[in-house]
Amino acid sequence: MSDWKQTACILCECNCGIEVQLEGRRLARIRGDREHPASQGYTCNKAMRLDHYQNGRHRLTTPLRRRADGSFEEISWETAVAEVAARFAAVRDAYGGETIFYYGGGGQGNHLGGAYGAAFMRALGGRYRSSALAQEKMGEWFVDSRLYGGHTRGDFEHAEVAVFVGKNPWQSQSLPRARVTLRELARDPQRALIVIDPVRTETAEMADIHLRVRPGTDAWCLAALLGTIVQEGFADRAFLDQHTTGSEPVLESLASVPVADYAAQCGVPEELIRSAGRRIGGAGSVSTFEDLGIQQGPHSVLCSYLQKLLWLLTGNYARPGGMHLHSWMQPLARHGVDYPRTAVTGAPIIGGLVPCNVIADEILTDHPARLRAMLVESSNPAHSLAGSQRFRSALEALELVVVIDVALTETARHADYVLPAASQFEKWEATFFNLEFPRNTFHLRAPLLEPLPGTLPEPEIYARLLRALGVVGEEQLAPLREAALAGRPQFAQAFVQATMADRTLSGVAAYVLYETLGPTLPDGAAGAASLWGLAHRCAMKYPDAVRRAGHADGEALFEAMLHGRSGITFTLDDYEDAWSYVSHPDHRIALEIPELLEELSGLPASAPSLTSAELPLVLSAGERRASTANTIIRDPAWRKRDGAGALRISPDDASRLGLATGSRARVVTAAGAAEAFVEVTDAMLPGHISLPNGQGVDYPDASGRPVLTGVPVNELTATEWRDPLAGTPWHKHVPARVEAL
Repeated sequence: MSDWKQTACILCECNCGIEVQLEGRRLARIRGDREHPASQGYTCNKAMRLDHYQNGRHRLTTPLRRRADGSFEEISWETAVAEVAARFAAVRDAYGGETIFYYGGGGQGNHLGGAYGAAFMRALGGRYRSSALAQEKMGEWFVDSRLYGGHTRGDFEHAEVAVFVGKNPWQSQSLPRARVTLRELARDPQRALIVIDPVRTETAEMADIHLRVRPGTDAWCLAALLGTIVQEGFADRAFLDQHTTGSEPVLESLASVPVADYAAQCGVPEELIRSAGRRIGGAGSVSTFEDLGIQQGPHSVLCSYLQKLLWLLTGNYARPGGMHLHSWMQPLARHGVDYPRTAVTGAPIIGGLVPCNVIADEILTDHPARLRAMLVESSNPAHSLAGSQRFRSALEALELVVVIDVALTETARHADYVLPAASQFEKWEATFFNLEFPRNTFHLRAPLLEPLPGTLPEPEIYARLLRALGVVGEEQLAPLREAALAGRPQFAQAFVQATMADRTLSGVAAYVLYETLGPTLPDGAAGAASLWGLAHRCAMKYPDAVRRAGHADGEALFEAMLHGRSGITFTLDDYEDAWSYVSHPDHRIALEIPELLEELSGLPASAPSLTSAELPLVLSAGERRASTANTIIRDPAWRKRDGAGALRISPDDASRLGLATGSRARVVTAAGAAEAFVEVTDAMLPGHISLPNGQGVDYPDASGRPVLTGVPVNELTATEWRDPLAGTPWHKHVPARVEAL
């Protein structure tokens, strides 16, 4: 067995540092990496089973081309690259590059390829892209852009009060050392944990106050909390006067909130809401975290706005234990207050991404600008997006679909070409989920193994495609290759001069770096070449914070990345620095968002029901559980419990329907139906049911026959069931009924 090697978990945005011992190509032993600056040896139970991802029967080892009858044939890389490049170029020449759509750009820990994919799309003239983030965070991005122009995270390690809204970090993690932090919060009598969630989750079980709202009524609960804070004098007027604009319309709106009426509408006792509001208002520090529970439900954008007002109105910004904007190695979204729109449906492009629920319409609508081709990288939208049936039809309607992935996914089955990628442990890789303050970290991971024969890392795949397109000639690259061999100072000067003089080079800068600087990097780290530019940009944008973290300049930061096997701290801020991250010219937070204040004032005294007599229950389609993560682990054997993904239902509903734990039932929605085993649990309110995420993918048995386990929840969802402003799907509030079998 080998020595311990450092890498990271790839199952959620935390990307905790882990150490692995290899037995041949098997990840035989896994433990937390104590040297990792963010996770410090912490990891949850899921990382222990990563060998199911690395060494399953799902791995592809040769490019595939679809035949006319729908079956696939194996082809060489040379043939695949030549044909894929030619066919994308043909679509561009016939319809324009803007009709080529890019979906993905990396999974939870697989982001380096995205820079090279973006360069390929720019070479084709591509304009539109999307990813899984677009069906989760676009409403929050809308609010963030208007308030302060960035992304905030809480300092939960030091917070006196932590508030989780539609969020169960015990299972979904998303903050460093999540379970350690939750335990510390729960055990300290001087601190408080507040949870807003209809489900009695593991986090809610630990909470000092659990505001157990009726499904879909979070906006009423949050408005009542804020009404309490404003009406009982907890708003920090000095902070608002000094650091914000537009506070008066916000305070006026909240001063008229009927707290008692709204408490009744969300099903939470008024005094419990007032108690939570007073605890937040009187705390020395407050951190909050919202997640899919509100981001994929009714009034999702309003809920994002209201939860941020909890800490803004109480002055909990730029202080220990409060909320902070932070540095970026590479921003995940383009924040701005003006949003372009798509050519076919006119959907807003928020954060640079097209709303996922309109992609099928952008393809299937009879419009001259409709999408004609799609490149999908490290993503599975035919399984993960709403309305799987309609999305499959959209894929079949395209003139070209190319998928880059490690497996023949549900999306890949509809592709014209499937290009097999190296796994995340077989190449240099990184994630851009670097979201913390005051200490922000970055982890460039060295490969544990050589790529599986027949597979290639994404940077090499895109480099071959770009070579085939002939976008950049050798005469343009040769001087840069020579400069790179002379040394990085010489290369830096030559690269800046070349890209300023030739816009073609600047548009595909990641590819140029891969071809010229890449071969000079140690240990075959060519795929990390794009980070050289990011390191220099980071050092120029945050010079003091980078120096505090121990890096003299961008070159020193890049060197630290290349050699920091357990990751590095790339910026170290003072709390007061958080104000420099507010992007508005006056560095004040702009509290007034008129369209959301209008929506707040229009909340009816009686919360409307979106269910019906035919579909009387609310289905949460995609609950995070101990046995689920995401679908990159396709092998069902990785799940030690709840292997088939039980339908969770309350005792009252189960009794009414004649169901018991272990029995089978059919779940019916307006979009479809599915069968599942039942788990009766008082964690669910009457009228509320849930199915887990990450289920319903097929996996080959010993004979190679694909076997499907669990419910693919997006057979039950619909693209039109979405937020009217941001387009995010209402996965957490799908009207349904349950029938006993």
